[in-house]
Amino acid sequence: MRLTFAAALLVASAAPTSAQSIRQYGALALSPGGDRIATVENSGARGVVTIRSVADGRVLRTIDPCATCSYSGLTFTPGGDLVFLVRDATAGTVRLTYADARTTRTVATIAGIAQTPRVSPDGKRIALLVTLGAAKESGATQTGVRMIGEIGEKSDEQRLAVFDIAKPTTTVTPLSPAGRYVYEYAWTPDDSGFVATTALGNGDNNWWVATLDAIDARTGAVRSIAKPATQLNQPRVSPDGRTVAYIGGLMSDFGSIGGDVFTVPLAGGSPRNITAGAKSTVTTIDWTKAGLRTVTLAGDQVQLGTLTPGQPVVPGFAKPASLSAGDGRAVFSADGRIAAAVMQDYEHAPAIYAGPIGAVRQVTHDNDAAPALVSARSVNWKNEGYDVQGWLLAPRTPPAGPSASKAPMITLVHGGPSAASMPGYLSETSLNATLLKAGYYVFLPNPRGSYGQGEAFTAANKRDFGGGDLRDILAGIDAVERIAPIDDKRLGLGGCSYGGFMAMWANTQTDRFKGIVAGAGLSNWVSYYGTNGIDQWMLPFFGKSMYDDMKAYEDVSAIYQAKRAKTPTFIYVGERDIEVPPTQSIEWWHALKDRNVPVSLVIYPDAGHCVTGPEQSADVRQRAIAWYDRYVKTVR
Repeated sequence: MRLTFAAALLVASAAPTSAQSIRQYGALALSPGGDRIATVENSGARGVVTIRSVADGRVLRTIDPCATCSYSGLTFTPGGDLVFLVRDATAGTVRLTYADARTTRTVATIAGIAQTPRVSPDGKRIALLVTLGAAKESGATQTGVRMIGEIGEKSDEQRLAVFDIAKPTTTVTPLSPAGRYVYEYAWTPDDSGFVATTALGNGDNNWWVATLDAIDARTGAVRSIAKPATQLNQPRVSPDGRTVAYIGGLMSDFGSIGGDVFTVPLAGGSPRNITAGAKSTVTTIDWTKAGLRTVTLAGDQVQLGTLTPGQPVVPGFAKPASLSAGDGRAVFSADGRIAAAVMQDYEHAPAIYAGPIGAVRQVTHDNDAAPALVSARSVNWKNEGYDVQGWLLAPRTPPAGPSASKAPMITLVHGGPSAASMPGYLSETSLNATLLKAGYYVFLPNPRGSYGQGEAFTAANKRDFGGGDLRDILAGIDAVERIAPIDDKRLGLGGCSYGGFMAMWANTQTDRFKGIVAGAGLSNWVSYYGTNGIDQWMLPFFGKSMYDDMKAYEDVSAIYQAKRAKTPTFIYVGERDIEVPPTQSIEWWHALKDRNVPVSLVIYPDAGHCVTGPEQSADVRQRAIAWYDRYVKTVR
């Protein structure tokens, strides 16, 4: 189950406050020399490729070769030219595009979808992940195909293809073999091949059992490097070509990256954990000419740092914020000296930061006038021997009137569970901002199972879903009530994906909450195992399949304790959610209805995981606010 916290509607949004005021910076790339930045920029309309100076953020050039297309996958060549993807949704194609200082041209046209272009170290070829004739968008959180006809016989394959920059083509012949899904990859320094994370069979389902492999750039032959005991992301090769580094850990979502850093010989061998015991989570790595560079989450601090095997990460920059760039949190120059990222927090809109790794600075100021809609505070507490952290969001203007002394509060649990709520600028239309304007405080806890406190903390809820993590959340609410004017009699709970599970499960464990909103939640892990499209994700958390250890799945299923549920609940889910099928919501709706607990269920047509379409998500927000107003705000 790819329970993605970033997709959840009940977590802080980074969308613009108005279509015309907030500039967004996507797909940020940094030139090898560290002097230029490329991003896809927009202010509410479609984005265009924009190249800026690192020195002062000045726009040097804009590139927009297709007025009806979207752009992604920006990456620089070793010589400083730009490669990116042009997607024409009407034609159902993606154009691999090359831009030098004067011209823009198409290298290849893919009939389907594509992502992650990477240029060979010699600058002559471009590798690309392609899905020819794709039936759906890449990733398990995307809207699934309808389950009709003979099922389980065909799935999309994402394969590696290589193109000669000097020889444009309309023919796409994948290099990697059929039947093997390629998730991530990197060139080896000698241009002879790739390191990649791959798995046989269905790509949505098998990332959790992916292996670290080498792929020959000439023949496409696959050789196993290692079969890690953990999930793995971001394979990177050392400049001398001898060693592979990757992030390994207990991860519940492809793309929600966090863990320790491991190294293994490119020739093959046993991975070695070079950050074992760290009380932080590595979320991005890059192997530059000067060594490993990292982005690390340590409590509420995001850090850019330098990593030497066997030694702690040396942070060069730290701040409570969230970062994004490329396919990670930050990008680095070839020599490892310069870093760049899009940075934001709850009170500050996105801006590009760049510069020496120990002294990155803000280089864009388009959003400096964006208003802060919230007062944010990091909250730390201890529970059962663990250090736990979360975020408390308060209205900028304290509530007035009879209820001014004590305010209601909604606790929103992130998805995952391997993830974290991190600071993101609030849009005026996000649920969090709407709750704040309505007089609620919002609490975003990062209980055990989350990133930010080290791998042991992330793994602490294995075979204990809704146990220690729920106790951490309840202790966090106590901590908030000691520092903020919260009315303990007016508490609400919400979440989507794993947060939706927690919202359903908490209803059977405590009467502390007066109203609940559960999005794409899991009510019955037993029936879920046999009906979802990603059953492999549960094995690292439960240790065995449901068929081999049914009681472990029953013990954390709300449906088996439905008699204890009393709290009014609004439930929502997407009709074509392959991660958490709508049957899970229907089971819980039926249970609450049978027990005469106030309940409402909305299944959104054609929607995927956590219902992210603009019109449908607006309807979710409206219904959620109305539910909280009815059952939480008015309680006395």
